[in-house]
Amino acid sequence: MSRKVIFDCDPGVDDCIALMAALASPDDFEVLGVSTVAGNVRLEVCTRNALALTALAGREDVAVYAGCPRPMVEPAIAARHIHGETGLGAAKLPDPERAASDIHAVDFIIEALRGAPAGSITLAPTGPLTNIAVALVKAPDIAKGVREIVLMGGARSEGGNITASAEFNIYADPHAARVVFQSGLPITAIGLDTTLQLRCTPARHEALKTLGNAAGEVAAQMIGHVNQVYGEIYGAEGAALHDPCVVAYLLAPKLFETAPAFIDVETRAGLTRGHTSVDVYGPAEDANASWATRLDAEKVFALLLERIGRL
Repeated sequence: MSRKVIFDCDPGVDDCIALMAALASPDDFEVLGVSTVAGNVRLEVCTRNALALTALAGREDVAVYAGCPRPMVEPAIAARHIHGETGLGAAKLPDPERAASDIHAVDFIIEALRGAPAGSITLAPTGPLTNIAVALVKAPDIAKGVREIVLMGGARSEGGNITASAEFNIYADPHAARVVFQSGLPITAIGLDTTLQLRCTPARHEALKTLGNAAGEVAAQMIGHVNQVYGEIYGAEGAALHDPCVVAYLLAPKLFETAPAFIDVETRAGLTRGHTSVDVYGPAEDANASWATRLDAEKVFALLLERIGRL
């Protein structure tokens, strides 16, 4: 039976690749909607990209809901230095022929969870956690409808990728992240410690190019841009595929290793804003999340490649 999922994202190159794999998996996911949030680029650009991606995937049956245009407390930031002004790297997608829903993403999330059986809907955020946190604050009763939250965010041993102390999604809205981690809901957090193990090496990039479909070509164009940026900034061969790890985990959790952890977030401004304190050594009963520690990179990439090849 397919899993009911809401994908909350800020597309963004790696969000787009994650969405491709998810939308190509109708037997595994009943996608209730795609909600967008300001993050990698401005909200209106994220929403345009989500609409364009659903069209590319032939999934215009999936509604797109625009959400929060800024974090709960802090001013908005972006990652255009990685994703480019359009959020799509070097790729170009036709302007979408449909518009986003008139319903705000937060209200969509609330309505979906309120009307759902207990523990039936998975939330899969791959951007800042603003929409999820605002929904939980506005309507605490919706927690009963959540099966689990599987998110991309945070770092422990890897430090950060927007500052030395913080991963981008958590740094962008640390107050929202704290709300989510303190929610008491079942959470699996896939942070930099794991996502940096999945890189789009030249061989993997070539595999995307040779898929022979439009989705593979677009994915290769997007990741080619980010590969170049990673080489210039980090001296790394191959960009990390952060957000697709969420989709891969939902499809094949056995390809990941996790550990119980207590996770909290530094919300104060300064050098450690957005730092995730990930304690994997405390008592298991104190844990508020499962923290991903490792993945099988070859099998995870093969899974993503196979799904994108279906489009």
